[in-house]
Amino acid sequence: MKMNTIAAIATAMSSSGIGIVRISGEESFQIIDRIFKAKGNGEKKLSLEPSHTIHYGCIYDGDEIIDEVLVLIMKGPRSYTAEDTVEIDCHGGVLVTKRILETVLKYGARPAEPGEFTKRAFLNGRVDLSQAEAVIDVIHAKNNYALKSSVSQLEGAVSRKIKDMREKIIYQIAFIESALDDPEHISLDGYQELLLKTLEPIKEELNLLIKSSDNGRVLSEGIETVILGKPNAGKSSLLNVLVGEERAIVTDIAGTTRDTLKEQIRLEDLSLNIIDTAGIRDTQDVVEKIGVEKARSAAQEADLIIYVVDGSCPLDENDEEILTFIESRKAVVLLNKTDLIPVVTEDMLKMRTRHQVIPISAKERLGIGNLENEIKAMFYHGEIDFNDQVYITNVRHKNALLEALKSLSMVEQSVRNEMPEDFYSIDLMDAYEQLGTILGESVEDDLVNEIFRKFCMGK
Repeated sequence: MKMNTIAAIATAMSSSGIGIVRISGEESFQIIDRIFKAKGNGEKKLSLEPSHTIHYGCIYDGDEIIDEVLVLIMKGPRSYTAEDTVEIDCHGGVLVTKRILETVLKYGARPAEPGEFTKRAFLNGRVDLSQAEAVIDVIHAKNNYALKSSVSQLEGAVSRKIKDMREKIIYQIAFIESALDDPEHISLDGYQELLLKTLEPIKEELNLLIKSSDNGRVLSEGIETVILGKPNAGKSSLLNVLVGEERAIVTDIAGTTRDTLKEQIRLEDLSLNIIDTAGIRDTQDVVEKIGVEKARSAAQEADLIIYVVDGSCPLDENDEEILTFIESRKAVVLLNKTDLIPVVTEDMLKMRTRHQVIPISAKERLGIGNLENEIKAMFYHGEIDFNDQVYITNVRHKNALLEALKSLSMVEQSVRNEMPEDFYSIDLMDAYEQLGTILGESVEDDLVNEIFRKFCMGK
């Protein structure tokens, strides 16, 4: 399929040290030959130069010099898109970068759509769809874990596992079909037991990948963290300390916070999406009651709950409600206001909960480091252990894995029900095709277009 030549600005549209205009397609070298003149050798044609070389000169629009540039040429298929590609490195001003792009378009290219460079890499077989999706994950990575996971997928970690499972499945399909076509030479006697043994490790692998998606979401999106406590316990003060600025209104009046307030912070390799909530208590105030319900709802969906206890006041029925709620959840308990005369002690709380209890003073910023260390221990050094584990961070991938697992389970059911062998082939093929959607080997054009629309311009 012939694809015309595209161009876009590949760097952010802001004043910077350098700007990059990228060109890809069959006419890339003809276009650059029309607008580029090398310093000291204005007749040099870049289309005749070796691939992967850099050339110094100027971009011209007719007789007008636009900018002094470096031009990198890459001949397909040894380029990102697997097509002839040119990158123009110019000065990083917004105006000059736009002028160069306008000149490139004037002399034969068309504007690239968002993600079209990576889409061409996929269509040209340079990367599969899971690797292409990892590109945007690298760009949007919010922490080191997310970056490591995305780079691993970009290098083919997910692809290799999927391809290995598909190879094993397609072999079984081919064997069944061959046996049905030529029963005199290929026997299916005892095959059912062999098939079940073959599918068992594939299902185990699928289950591991599916289970990894919860940690994968934490890696890519951050830990959904809710701060709970009764009114005036110091939740908003804690949020302000963690964020590093006065984001929440803090007063001595109980019930100041009426709605949820969400902020994102980073703890080394982890991101926390922190939600400050209205204080948990029974109230007749209509607005505050809505805020309390929002707090309970947010807590239900949270990955982590930070329960703030007012150490200067006795525990009451509101604290009892929260203690009961967090018993089965991942949580940490903060004994706040340790700068005041204590009414609730650390030992008292330890007798009431299985969770770690950390004394702090949000007002005096005491003990906050211990909270950060505990959260990192719960996630960074605990359940999330990157190493060679592949994490599924894409919802589309998770759904495809679930469907593949469902199809393999149907194969096992057919075997137990002593169904004819051609029933096995149907469900095996369904599993094979579901896994293929992750790689992009059996997906509809509409889905491909939707995926690449999420990309930034020039990528």
